[in-house]
Amino acid sequence: MQNTDLGIYVHIPFCKKKCDYCDFVSFCGMDEVIDKYIQCLINEIENKAKQFKDRNVKTIYFGGGTPSYIESKYITRVLENISKNFKVNLDAEITIEANPGTVTKEKIGSYKKAGINRISIGLQTTSDALLKEIGRIHTYKEFLDTYKIARNVFDNINVDLMLGLPNQGLKDLQDSLQKVIDLNPEHVSVYSLILEENTKMYEKYEKGVLNLPDDELERKMYWYVKKSLEKSGYNHYEISNFAKNGYESKHNMDCWSQKQYLGFGINASSYVDGKRFSNVPNINEYIKNIKNNEPEKNEILEEIQDKEMQMKEFMLLGLRKIEGIRNQDFYNKFGIEVEEKFEVELKKLRKENLIEKDKIRLTNRGLDLANIVWEEFI
Repeated sequence: MQNTDLGIYVHIPFCKKKCDYCDFVSFCGMDEVIDKYIQCLINEIENKAKQFKDRNVKTIYFGGGTPSYIESKYITRVLENISKNFKVNLDAEITIEANPGTVTKEKIGSYKKAGINRISIGLQTTSDALLKEIGRIHTYKEFLDTYKIARNVFDNINVDLMLGLPNQGLKDLQDSLQKVIDLNPEHVSVYSLILEENTKMYEKYEKGVLNLPDDELERKMYWYVKKSLEKSGYNHYEISNFAKNGYESKHNMDCWSQKQYLGFGINASSYVDGKRFSNVPNINEYIKNIKNNEPEKNEILEEIQDKEMQMKEFMLLGLRKIEGIRNQDFYNKFGIEVEEKFEVELKKLRKENLIEKDKIRLTNRGLDLANIVWEEFI
């Protein structure tokens, strides 16, 4: 097997409360399963490591759910196990997602001691009224307390913000953004609200009781965010992500560059050697299969990519990055000129002013209509 770098994603599906917009595979009120789940997670890591022990692990990312909800001893155990079974680079970027209301000084200290060097804090908005509206468990003050604790320990912090929230005006967004800029985190992620089926928010939408900003206001919010963060020294490096120089998320950048990664835990996705697969989303099934020594039953094969599929996906992912796609990178990977391979698609996108004339990256219009661009490569 070729010696290729890997990213590792670990899914912690437990929450104190599920947010009204969330459709991730996560649960609240299932604390009695946490211990069993972590044991199975460790079992899965040990099992998979036999296949991939020659790979260097560049990044590790704990997502969820709310990884900071569970006791920090579990995170430590999982990290120790990854280090024992994989070759983790000394300078590996190790991130944990954390939500205000689930973090203590002790937990943050434990994360640092375990080797975590980057923390991503879910704020979404500084308006307590809007936080309540979207079903968050915390107040702005609790976020500030969490940020302060994290800042005493970490020198690489991301803050998540959302735009397009129900009853959110431009002024709300401007206030939130300014407060975040004043805190000076190394990284800011800004996501538009997406209404997903089977969420509380979608139910409200179906009933016609959700007051959402219109598309024009949402785009105004997006451009305000982009210009303000760039003016404040942040590099806009991916559609939804901004970073101080050198603090771009390595884990996510590798995913957008079609690098390989392994996912552990329920519903976690993996992409290795052109194969895309994921774990079952049912927690009881996941635990049962590992207890019965049948871990292979947890794996769902989604696709085995041929070269054509890989090339299209490379374009789709690469066009999320603000710098776009470099001809040389495409040629190095696939042995063909990108302008030759996708001549028709690129010509069409340039004609519609969605990508730049002399480079393969989104124009300002392309940023607003990115979905139309990506459809060319699906």
